[in-house]
Amino acid sequence: MQTDFRRDETLDESYWQALFAEGEVARTVPPEVMQEWQAVAMTTRDQETASRAEPPKAPSDEAWQIAQEALQSGGVCNAQVVGYNRGGLLIEWQELRGFVPASHVVGLSPFMDDEARKAEFARRVGWNLCVKVIEVDRIQGRLVVSERATSSEESRREALWEDLCEGAVRRGYVTNVCAFGAFVDLGGLEGLIHISEISWGRVNHPSDVLRTGDPVEVYVISVDRAGKRVALSLKRLRPDPWATVAERYRVGQLVKGTVTNVVNFGAFVRVEEGLEGLIHVSELAEGQFLHPRNVVNEGDAVVACVLSIDGSQRRLALSLRKVAEDRLGVTAPVSVETMAGSYNQLPA
Repeated sequence: MQTDFRRDETLDESYWQALFAEGEVARTVPPEVMQEWQAVAMTTRDQETASRAEPPKAPSDEAWQIAQEALQSGGVCNAQVVGYNRGGLLIEWQELRGFVPASHVVGLSPFMDDEARKAEFARRVGWNLCVKVIEVDRIQGRLVVSERATSSEESRREALWEDLCEGAVRRGYVTNVCAFGAFVDLGGLEGLIHISEISWGRVNHPSDVLRTGDPVEVYVISVDRAGKRVALSLKRLRPDPWATVAERYRVGQLVKGTVTNVVNFGAFVRVEEGLEGLIHVSELAEGQFLHPRNVVNEGDAVVACVLSIDGSQRRLALSLRKVAEDRLGVTAPVSVETMAGSYNQLPA
């Protein structure tokens, strides 16, 4: 059964009245009015483009007749995106300016906030869209088209499956965050970022990094069309810090870090994004103490000495005790404030 897109709730009269009141609806108006409308509704880049272009001409009777025939036939048209406002995209077709409501734009997540939606609309300026005419009102100078109406959800999904391949980079939006990872909508199908693929560093829970509705750019690890599964990665779009750790650090070097986790055998310290070292319990301090938390706690800023580096095994051994012994002549862990005088020896 064919959907009647002309009855979409976003196109009721109150919606249009609100847009008309704000001057943000795409409509055919005299050049002097169009210039004032552009200053409100279009981005700075769009205004600069418009200022170099000739003023829009009044559409011909033939253009409106073609639009009416397209509405009745339900044929697919090709229109160019020339601008946007917070309600949707602005297009040009057959001498006419038209409007694609946000609800009729393909691949637009309902979880977007205003800034994310604005950025997505701006990215599409200049695109050519396949659309169907869903409303024509010559008296009001109104032309409304729909990208969504050109194909069913299922056919779009199948096209996405065919286009998706290993190694591709895609944009999407987080739809769900759970203990083992996060699901991402790629525009009609979902993929999973496993917790191990979120960051090169330690991630205790995916919600520490991602939230529902977040726009993300992801790397496609694998595509299982039979099982309808897509494996995604965030971290593979960034260099692996362990691959060059031996080039950037040396044994005996002082490094700044933040304690991320304290366990019974020592403490983990984040030296940089995706790179953690371990301070073994024996390297925390001299003397007897019941637990490493008697010396350091999560969130503490410390200065440590590099004991050993093994990039292939992703291991970086650190010491607080050695810093105290070698630099200050004491037998207790030292804070960043205490070691302020040694900062000139730390990596940039």
